[in-house]
Amino acid sequence: MYLEPKQRIAKIIELLEKQYPDAKTALNYHTPLEMLVATMLSAQTTDATVNIVTQSLFKKYRTAEDYAKADIKELEQDIHSTGFYHNKARNLQGAAKMLVEKYHSQVPKTMDELLELPGVARKTANIVLYNSYGVTAGIAVDTHVRRLSQRLGLAETDDPTKIEQALMPITPNEKWMTFTDLLIFHGRQVCIAKKPKCEACVLNKICPCAFAFG
Repeated sequence: MYLEPKQRIAKIIELLEKQYPDAKTALNYHTPLEMLVATMLSAQTTDATVNIVTQSLFKKYRTAEDYAKADIKELEQDIHSTGFYHNKARNLQGAAKMLVEKYHSQVPKTMDELLELPGVARKTANIVLYNSYGVTAGIAVDTHVRRLSQRLGLAETDDPTKIEQALMPITPNEKWMTFTDLLIFHGRQVCIAKKPKCEACVLNKICPCAFAFG
């Protein structure tokens, strides 16, 4: 079935919203700071792993000051199982210090301000803004969104920023982050990386890759 890009996006959202009516971030958090930390830790690992780590991490580090003043080696050990812990610990501490020094220890509410924080790119900023403040500033392009955007014929590039730029004009503004969550859910459960379950996919009639993988 051929559909124009905006029609295809609308149909994808319609079908996936029926399939995943409760699609939302799988990260556990209670505050904007916890959302920021969890999202930064989620790079190159699973949300399930992050949730195990943050269960104790959030009890130990409750404020931006706690992260800013932490012993870096100790912080590395606390987040070790999320992988890339040297970089993540350095970025967490750098971001926390900036929050303390520049933002009165509060997580900022704009994209431009969040992007100033060490270790924060547009994906993280979009997720934090939407889940912490209800602000929809763009489409968060993680590994699932990147893969599904390519398979669905919505983007040809591997660059997350360029994928976001391609998706935003053809996706209703109010659905930007809904679309993110839907693609992530579908990418985890059906359109998996190595062997997608095309026969069970609600999008197989409008997906260019459905027959190729079938």
